[in-house]
Amino acid sequence: MWGPFSGSQGILRLLEIIFSAVAFIIVICKGRMVVPWGVWCEFVWVFCIIVPLVLAVVESKKLHILLAAFLPNWADLTFGLTGVCSIMIVSATVAFLCVFVCLTCIADILCLIFSFAATVCFLIDAIMQKMKLPSGYMTSLRGTLRISEAFVACIILTAATDHFVRGEWFYKPFGMTLCTIIFGVCLLVTVVILVLNLLKLLQCLLTFKLSLVEFVFNIVAVVLYLLAVILWTVFGYKRSKHNPYTCIKCAYADMNTVTVGSILNLILYIIDVFFSLKSL
Repeated sequence: MWGPFSGSQGILRLLEIIFSAVAFIIVICKGRMVVPWGVWCEFVWVFCIIVPLVLAVVESKKLHILLAAFLPNWADLTFGLTGVCSIMIVSATVAFLCVFVCLTCIADILCLIFSFAATVCFLIDAIMQKMKLPSGYMTSLRGTLRISEAFVACIILTAATDHFVRGEWFYKPFGMTLCTIIFGVCLLVTVVILVLNLLKLLQCLLTFKLSLVEFVFNIVAVVLYLLAVILWTVFGYKRSKHNPYTCIKCAYADMNTVTVGSILNLILYIIDVFFSLKSL
């Protein structure tokens, strides 16, 4: 191999890009995706094309050396991004299998095969990087918690959007709308905290202690997610027996995904409260 795709890791990244790109191309050739789960899959495949491509180019041009002041631990960042790609493409592959693939859908089956191949490459890449024992925020338990919270929130928002778009377009009570706002706000703040922990130079410019902000946010997130679990359950399942969904199983699948995801994120934020309390 040549250029940025030399060595075993370079070959893996090239395969990740190719397989993700083929999966994406097969889908867009069929037409524009309007179903939220389809949009999520497309976003993941594009993300999984861009990330390994950028990492390969930056490393081949030695640009990460120039970024040392902003990103003091490049190995930690690359492992974290590869891990994020791994869990995202696993979710996209599973979602595409469950929502779109059928025994007579040849194009969808091909898309699934290439998405699965990309998944295998990303998992192997993440394992290989972990064996080099990178250390830093992304590989720490705190970083893993933040990544998990953000990822679960993305799945929750996708399921909630799918629920509204495909079946409950006329039934959007304030309680369920408020839940969606809560999921979005908590996701945004979580991503900002992730970025601030990665960019050490930005922390020097802050006039407040980041660990204190994290502690306060975690407490607020716990309260908000507890409220969201209650409101989504009360308003969502109350209406389920009068649901006009063309696919009742789809309706319950989206409802259950949001409910389970909300409970999972509630638990993750509770765990994060204790860790952030220790860091004060």
